Amino acid sequence: MERNPSLANADDSVLVVIDPQEKLVNMIHNREEVVATIARLIRFASIFSMPVVLTEHYPQGLGYSVDKVKEVLPAYQPVIKRIFSCFGVPEFAEALAATGRNRLLVVGIETHICVSQTVHDALQRGYRVQVVADGTGTRKREDHETALARLRQEGAVVTTSEALIYEVTYRADSDEFKKVLDLVK
Repeated sequence: MERNPSLANADDSVLVVIDPQEKLVNMIHNREEVVATIARLIRFASIFSMPVVLTEHYPQGLGYSVDKVKEVLPAYQPVIKRIFSCFGVPEFAEALAATGRNRLLVVGIETHICVSQTVHDALQRGYRVQVVADGTGTRKREDHETALARLRQEGAVVTTSEALIYEVTYRADSDEFKKVLDLVK
C-alpha cells in the first residue's frame, strides 16, 4: 500500500536529539516530560534500527547530556557545537549524510532556538522534518508554542511522540509492535 509521503517510516528516518544537557534541562518548564519523551524515542529508534544523532551545545559551560538520555543511547558520541543551528558544524551534516536517510524526527532543547534554527536549515536542505511537540521544550511556554506554530507554517510536521510511534510502527501484527506497547503504556 502506498502511504502519504508526510508519514514517517523506519527506513527513511533518523532521530535528531538536540542539546538535552544538564544546565539547559534544569531551566525547561516541562523538563520531566521532555526528557522522558526523548528517552522513550531513543528506545523506540533502537527497536526499528533507526540511527540517532545527538548534539551538545558548548558542554564545557552547559554540561553534558542528562543521564536519562545517555543511558538509553546506543552510543554516546555527541556532535559538539557552539552555533545554534546544528547545521552550523560540518560534523552534523556529515552524520546525517552517513545515515542515508532523508527524514529528521527532531526532539530537544530549546524549541525556539536550536531546534527551530536546525529545522529551518533542514527544510532548506530538502529534508522532511517532524518535530515532536512533547519531546521539545523551552523555559517559557509561549516560546515553545510560537516556535511550533512557526515551524508548522514553514513546512515541518508537528506531531506527538505517541502519534509518531504508531505512525512508524504502522501495523499491530508485528514483533516490533509488541515491543512498542511497553513504551506507550
